[in-house]
Amino acid sequence: MEKSEIIKRSEFFHELNDKEVDSIVQICNSDVFEQGTVICKQDQKADKIFLIEDGLVGIILEVSPLSQRQVQAASDYRVFGWSALIPPYTNTATIKALKNTKVLVWDAEDLRKLFNADHNLLYKVNAAVACVVAKRLREAYHQLLGVTSQD
Repeated sequence: MEKSEIIKRSEFFHELNDKEVDSIVQICNSDVFEQGTVICKQDQKADKIFLIEDGLVGIILEVSPLSQRQVQAASDYRVFGWSALIPPYTNTATIKALKNTKVLVWDAEDLRKLFNADHNLLYKVNAAVACVVAKRLREAYHQLLGVTSQD
């Protein structure tokens, strides 16, 4: 599948018009992470945004140095690493490939430069970021309620 088609299916970029998608395509790269690879580490600098083309990642909270909990998973057309767009640009979770995962990758600085040049694009993507954060928070609440109701 072409990069533009993958981008149009994503939760971040599905509202963009063809011209905006083309500008996003120009600054993205492709990468593949093997199963078990830690892609992002919680509390470290967030400098890349990832869109899953094919695969599965675990979203893991590191509760303490010896305790980790997978709180969510993300698969095809979902975005992770969005913390790279929000100051202080620090990863809020660790992301680990649960199976071989093919992604599109953006350097966050390149995206911010593009957004500074096109405020309409910035608005659309920021609105999508807010929706993604709200959705993931709601999913985490449901998961937490499920765990606590069984205690």
